[in-house]
Amino acid sequence: MSNRFVPNVAAFLAAFFSLCALNGAVQASAAPFPPFAAFPGVVQNGMITTIASTVPKNGDINPYGMAVVPATTGSLVKGDILVSNFNNASNLQGTGTTIMEISPGGHVTQFAKIDPNHLHGQCPGGVGLTTALFAARSGWVFVGSLPTKDGMSDTARAGCIIVLNSIGQVAETFYGSLINGPWDMTGLDNGSHVALWITNVLNGTIQGHGRIVNGGTVLRLNLVIPFGSPPGIASAAVIGSGFPERTDPGALVIGPTGVALSPDDNRLFVADSLNNRIAAIQNPLFRTTSAGLGDTVTMGRFLADPLGLVMGPHGDILSANGSNGYLVTTTISGAQVRRDLLDGSGSPPGAGALFGLAFVPGQGLFFVDDATNTLDLFTR
Repeated sequence: MSNRFVPNVAAFLAAFFSLCALNGAVQASAAPFPPFAAFPGVVQNGMITTIASTVPKNGDINPYGMAVVPATTGSLVKGDILVSNFNNASNLQGTGTTIMEISPGGHVTQFAKIDPNHLHGQCPGGVGLTTALFAARSGWVFVGSLPTKDGMSDTARAGCIIVLNSIGQVAETFYGSLINGPWDMTGLDNGSHVALWITNVLNGTIQGHGRIVNGGTVLRLNLVIPFGSPPGIASAAVIGSGFPERTDPGALVIGPTGVALSPDDNRLFVADSLNNRIAAIQNPLFRTTSAGLGDTVTMGRFLADPLGLVMGPHGDILSANGSNGYLVTTTISGAQVRRDLLDGSGSPPGAGALFGLAFVPGQGLFFVDDATNTLDLFTR
């Protein structure tokens, strides 16, 4: 699974009991955000502000992943947004190698440019940075790679999770049979211990040649971060499985995508794209067996291939549609209460434009727009 394995599961679990209490306190003390109006069936639009371009000097495009920097360390500045690029300058999917760092005020720097030949670990197929992106308080950054040779799905390979230090240098990789096309990621962090939840979309997908196969998984990695050393894996468990996935000429691959923890950490929400629903996996912190497809929170109606997913104010679930440019707001009990148009370009509007989301209390919802290669802010 990794080039570093730390066999201390009991200590990890004990630390996470403390983490649960800490996370609850953080959630409770978060700055309030003005309540969203809830008028079922009504399209309600807010204000969209373009923050900055996500295109680096090497021309990488197709921004996918997003992560808010939680603490200032190294090159990382608290409150900045990290953005990973999936395509290179020739617009080949699964070949992007850069992560940009953008302040809410629009200051742009390149946090990392990853050399596939210097990964300090294995990454089957190379580098093609996905929506799977998470920044820890300790300064370590984790990003998924689902690489291709030529931008086509038949050359896609398993990839890995690439671990970078706080100045954007690759320290190691997490790889192995449980990591197969890491597509999106979220995490829970108490400094010395981090849990990552990762969706995987290549389990039998390439062999399906465009047909739906039910092999998508949700993997939890429990990490220990020793002082002065790179993170190590304490344990790993597949906690969700059987999600539909398939290759796609436009999107490369479609399968389970966005993941987000409920405010009480008792449920992990998953954007089940091909089933057009949002699922919930119970007890995501401590379960050691698969919950299969989980429980259905909501499906259909405003949803249209949900991709990016994040928790918003008041415990609402915010999801971005892949088939159009809408953001859908769903209550934690499963009621879809509104949709907002984030991207109206193209025909149909916004198709394939939305992936990563990051909600920041007091500021709004940051999102990447693939159609314009920009980081934008949505407020309402």
